[in-house]
Parts: sequence; structure tokens; C-alpha cells
Amino acid sequence: MLNFYKILFFSTMMIGTLIAIASYSWFSMWIGLEINLLSIIPLLKSPKSLYSTEAILKYFITQALASMILLFAMIYTLNLELMFMSSNTMMIMLNSALLTKMGAAPFHAWFPEVMEGLDWNNSMIMMIWQKIAPMVLFSYNLQMTFFITFVIITSSIVGGVMGLNQISLRKILAYSSINHISWMLASMLSLKMIWFWYFSIYSVISINIISLFKIFNTFSMKQMFMLMNSDKAMKIFLSLNFLSLGGLPPFLGFFPKWLVINSLTQNNFFSLSLMLIIFTLITIFFYLRLIFPSLTITTNENLVISNSPLKFQTMIFNSISLMGLVICTLTFNFY
Repeated sequence: MLNFYKILFFSTMMIGTLIAIASYSWFSMWIGLEINLLSIIPLLKSPKSLYSTEAILKYFITQALASMILLFAMIYTLNLELMFMSSNTMMIMLNSALLTKMGAAPFHAWFPEVMEGLDWNNSMIMMIWQKIAPMVLFSYNLQMTFFITFVIITSSIVGGVMGLNQISLRKILAYSSINHISWMLASMLSLKMIWFWYFSIYSVISINIISLFKIFNTFSMKQMFMLMNSDKAMKIFLSLNFLSLGGLPPFLGFFPKWLVINSLTQNNFFSLSLMLIIFTLITIFFYLRLIFPSLTITTNENLVISNSPLKFQTMIFNSISLMGLVICTLTFNFY
């Protein structure tokens, strides 16, 4: 049962995001971001996590610093008398503050550390909801293509390479999220609607995976291997969801990557699309590293069919998500 304060702060957190993305001025956008920040701090505290206080402190300091830089850049751009810095410098500061808030590389160092100290509910909020406002505000300010391209390539490299040596599932999903941020930022370069599709599908797949981990209280690779060996439904759903998150056809995760690659090549971003594809192959490799031991190497599988605690609606939601590419292909016609 939810406490009253959780319902209150969860509502104000959502209102803060909606204020930020619905505002017409930068100052009211900043107010919405601050309401969102101050509302999520009490929600992150959880008795189930040992390091939630440390994670809260790291998150608050980072976000407060980003908000301060964002406010400074906004005040400067509104006051033309303060001409001690160039407008390009201010645009870089403004974009850097928003990129820090969403956790994109090279402003990403706080994100895996904060994720490691949270429970699965708060990790879901951090990976999905907390990215909406900074990304929408970032899409208003896509003027410096070279800087944005640098951030996209850096996020892709960091998300792929840094996830290789992790054994914590939360850190693996955090670095996976950084890699997906690079794809989302790349989708903004051509068409904002592709970003909406990418973010929606990424959210659905992430909710599937996190809900399965939450049901079985799983936090490390070893726990996941034991879980997959004891429950055949979990083995199927987790394996297919990770393949979908990696963007392999015929799963739903391939659809937004297909759209992004198509739009990038149409706009002559050939090198950028090649870099994204190469470093996404590395993320697919560490997804396969999660899946393969229980599918091929590990032999101590439980042959007795256990009563799985998976609820019917969870299984239906997973099934619809995994068959989503077929639905998308039948619904949309691409020529």
C-alpha cells in the first residue's frame, strides 16, 4: 500500500515534468524542472535499498549543479547587456546542463552510481520518466550539430564499452540507457516524431524487464542465472526482452532503430549511423552474455515445472511487446 506522501510527491513530480514541457519560456521550464527534482528526492528513499541515502545525495548535488548552470545560461541569453561570453558558449552551457540532467555522456558519471543505490521502482522512474523533460527541452535547441554529434558518439561509445565489465543488473541497464540516449538524440536531428516512437518503445521494453526483476527481487547476474534456471517462463521472457532491447529483429526494439537509421541516411549522416550501429553491437554482446549461460552453458536446470509467480497481465504485456514489430509492420506502410 502506498503512503500518502508518496502519492503526493509522485503527483508533483509528474506535474513538474508537464510544466517543463508545456511552458513557453525558459524560466518556467526551469521552474518545472526544479519542482520535478524536489518531488523525486523523497520518493528515492527506500528501506529495501542499503545505499538509497548516498544515491539521493549524489543525484541532488548533480541535478542542483545542472540547474544552476541552466539558470545562468538562461539569464545570460535573456540579458543582452551581459556580453562577456559568446552566444555559442552559452548554447553549449545550456545544452550541457540538459545533457547532465538526462545522464548523457560525457556528463554521465552520476547515473550508474545513482542507479546502483536505488530499488527497481525508483530505477524505473530514473530510466524513463526523468528523461522526458530534459530531452524535450533539448529538442528545442538543436542548433550546434557538431556538439550534438560529439555527444551522440560519446554516449554510444560509453554505453557500449562501460557495460562490458559490469555484473550488477542496475548498472548494466544504466549503461544500456546511456547507449539508447545516443539513439534518441540522433533521432531528434531529423524528425521529432521518431524520438517519440523510440522513447515509447524503449519505455515499454524497460518496464517489462524491470517488472520481471522486481517480482523476483533480482539484482545481480548470478541471481538472474539462478532465476532463469528455475523458471522457464522467466528464461523465455527475459531472453527475448533483452534481445528486443538490443534491437534485433523480429522484436519490437528493432523498429525504432530502423526508423532512426532510415532518417539518418536520408539526411546524409552516414558516418554517425555507422558509429551507432557498431557500438550497439557491443551492447548486444553484453545482453547475449546475460542470456547465453542459462541457455547453453549452465546445465543444472530445474526439470520440475514450478508454479511461476508471474501474473497473467505481466505475461500478456510481455507477449504483446515482443510481437510488437509484427503489429508495427502490418500497421505502417514504408516505401
